[in-house]
Amino acid sequence: MADGPRSATARAHSNIAFVKYWGNRDHRLRLPANSSISMNLADLHTTTTVAWERSLRLDTLRINGALAADSALERVRNHLDMLRARFKTRRYARVCSMNNFPMGTGIASSASAFAALTMAAGTALGLNLSERELSILARMGSGSAARSIPSGYVEWHAGHSHETSFAETFASSDHWKLIDVIAIVSRAHKRTGSSAGHETAGSSVLQPARIGSAADRMGAVKSAIMRRDFEQFASVVEEDSNLMHAVMMTSDPPLLYWAPLSFAIMKEVRHWRTVEHLQVCFTLDAGPNVHCICASTDADAVVARLQALSSELEILRSTVGCGAYILKP
Repeated sequence: MADGPRSATARAHSNIAFVKYWGNRDHRLRLPANSSISMNLADLHTTTTVAWERSLRLDTLRINGALAADSALERVRNHLDMLRARFKTRRYARVCSMNNFPMGTGIASSASAFAALTMAAGTALGLNLSERELSILARMGSGSAARSIPSGYVEWHAGHSHETSFAETFASSDHWKLIDVIAIVSRAHKRTGSSAGHETAGSSVLQPARIGSAADRMGAVKSAIMRRDFEQFASVVEEDSNLMHAVMMTSDPPLLYWAPLSFAIMKEVRHWRTVEHLQVCFTLDAGPNVHCICASTDADAVVARLQALSSELEILRSTVGCGAYILKP
């Protein structure tokens, strides 16, 4: 590496999981309890610049133009420590990150953040890492970040070791034109983050059953996506979301992410699909905001119904997105 600062800017997209990641077999390595399936969200992204500078004595972090909170800075520093050890550099980094969607609200902001951070940091070091290597390294910062490295519809293999737990594309972004219409019930940062929730997932008596049946749901969702079978897709996606939240609610301490409006939207989505025959289903990550996954032909109708349901709702929408990429080396 030359004496001057080396920098790169990367962009990565958030993702929404159809078969969820909740709980680890190894917390240190973030090896998931089960494999998962997701799609990247084209219109929700994090853009991160990493500059490795010889003059720095500590890593610095700005998020959306402001100095980051200590908890966020510590998590980024830990990830950079791992990269420093892996790639044998003593330099510290100046990190600037921008999100175009709410953070810490169950829209996978840590996934896009650590995917972009990993890609920018590696590129700034002059490395040409494979997609698989980037996915493995991003996983160490945030498990779901492994899924934001590849493009389109993605499978994250649970694996049996650090080297075998990675994500890869199984269908391109243009394979099936699904739309994620996200009902923002709350922008408030959740009190208990996903990392803490993964550590308590095993305290629920329901977690072994969820893990034990995950492979069947993986097969069903993957098959539905490949065949563009919305009826099967919707049934399994909603079941998997409810199973994860049942584990959350029965963990010690219990995690209650649903808000009254979240539950009302879930009920209405089922009505819109079963009675009004719209192609739409719901899924929620670790937060109160509801992802309404729908066929592109029904997205406008879903948005209109959400707006009629509550004037309090902010609505985001996204098509299927590409993988992480470099904006500026």
